[in-house]
Amino acid sequence: MPLRLPSFLALPAPLRHVVLRNPQRTLFWSPPTPEPVETVPPQGPEIYDIVCVGGGPAGLGLLGALRANDLTKDLKIAVIEGQNLESGRWKKAQYGVDVQGYANRCSSLTPKSVAFLNSIGAWHHIRRSRTQPYHSMRVWDGVSGSRIVFDSAETSLSNNGGPASFSLISALTSSIFPQRPRSAEPDMDPSVVATMTENQNITSALLSNLDEHPSVDTLDQTRVENIELGEETEDVDMSGWPILTLQYKQRERKLAARLLVGADGANSPVRNFAGIPSRGWDYNRHGVVATLQLSPQSVDEHRTAYQRFLPTGPIALLPLPGPYASLVWSTTPAHAAKLKALQPEDFVAMVNAAFRLTPTDLEYLHTIPSGQTDEVSWRQQHTPALTVSAQDGRPWLAHGTDVVGVQPGSIASFPLRMRHADTYTGHRVALLGDAAHTIHPLAGQGLNQGLGDAQSLAACIAKAVATGGDIGSSWTLDGYNAERWAANNAIMGTVDKLHKLYSAGSGPVVWARSLGLDMVNRLDHVKGFLMRQAAGR
Repeated sequence: MPLRLPSFLALPAPLRHVVLRNPQRTLFWSPPTPEPVETVPPQGPEIYDIVCVGGGPAGLGLLGALRANDLTKDLKIAVIEGQNLESGRWKKAQYGVDVQGYANRCSSLTPKSVAFLNSIGAWHHIRRSRTQPYHSMRVWDGVSGSRIVFDSAETSLSNNGGPASFSLISALTSSIFPQRPRSAEPDMDPSVVATMTENQNITSALLSNLDEHPSVDTLDQTRVENIELGEETEDVDMSGWPILTLQYKQRERKLAARLLVGADGANSPVRNFAGIPSRGWDYNRHGVVATLQLSPQSVDEHRTAYQRFLPTGPIALLPLPGPYASLVWSTTPAHAAKLKALQPEDFVAMVNAAFRLTPTDLEYLHTIPSGQTDEVSWRQQHTPALTVSAQDGRPWLAHGTDVVGVQPGSIASFPLRMRHADTYTGHRVALLGDAAHTIHPLAGQGLNQGLGDAQSLAACIAKAVATGGDIGSSWTLDGYNAERWAANNAIMGTVDKLHKLYSAGSGPVVWARSLGLDMVNRLDHVKGFLMRQAAGR
């Protein structure tokens, strides 16, 4: 019997693409080419190893440290910042140009902070013409006149005459977190107590350093709408991962973080998400900052930082390049408002008075509406001037050193407070910088603490990667918390006690603190230790 083909196979060739249907099934002789369909983006969040909320020096320092290490340079990282990061860097047109004046937001970088910035490649991008190392500090009591001189020429800043050794975490860093060789920079001179520069100079250098590592996803001008824990699905379990909902370029975007870093300031949303309490108090003081101009004869080659403790708070004059200095004056909110309202010449007179006249004179000067210039000039003629130090014969800040001007628009103030988080870490969360701690500016340690946090956290992450650990686990983060919380707490406690100690204007407290200050000033070994601590060595 001949083989009989199904009837539809006998159709002419041109009709063989016709779909044949019957009630039971649909048959295709040659399936049609499918129409292109629009690809639907995945509904889940974008997965990152590290998401850092906050693009200040602490956060950028952490990212720079991670990118400078071969162990962590390939991690998928994103940084989120609410402001425009480009506004924080020097414009290309400004390079090689002598920008007039200095910003009022300056920081005193310890040698340890400079070494860290150098090790991650950021110091190479610093504008050196806008940095000023200083080699000595002169601190005195505004009530009793007791004083202490920290001078690198007479007190060794380092052990055995060389650069001081770093802390335990730095020893760990040297083996797990390789550092680039230090260049022979003037700022690495062991006699340098600290280096003054503008915060913008630091931020710009850190951003330029990250430009060499374009793999970091930068999401600036971005608002964090919400942070919540992820969910478990059929494809992946993110029940313990922080999920960030962002408003980015007028659209919503979701990121999942293996490790969420909060470098987002004192009112940290990351810290609130982690449920970490932050405890402390307000000092009922404001910090008045300004950029001052000194008389040419006041600028010595051996640059010096000056600080006088007054009952209302300390006033400090920190050197900048040329005949300029940065002012940080801690005082009451009422006095801060008064100072900001004065005419420039009266403001300059008040600064000179704060370093020379008695606290009683200063209280009176704050009560008069204007005319401080003439009043201070008359009172200085009748106030004994301390012009020579008994230790080295070099001039103090007295009649021989004068503030002659204030940069227009540089006078500002901010409230002072102390805050410290109960812990710096949670599950897949780490805090650093102001999100973890806020300190009184009398010691100039705030930014240095943030950079120290960044260095320590980067070392712990590198260790986890080297050993195959989870970078967001408590096992990884506990080392960072143990190292930095204790160190920062010791500094904050000391600064807080100094503020309270020098707030007394009379009584046995003044006698006791003056006696202690004079005794320490006679003990070079103790002063050497204190200078090494102040220098971060």
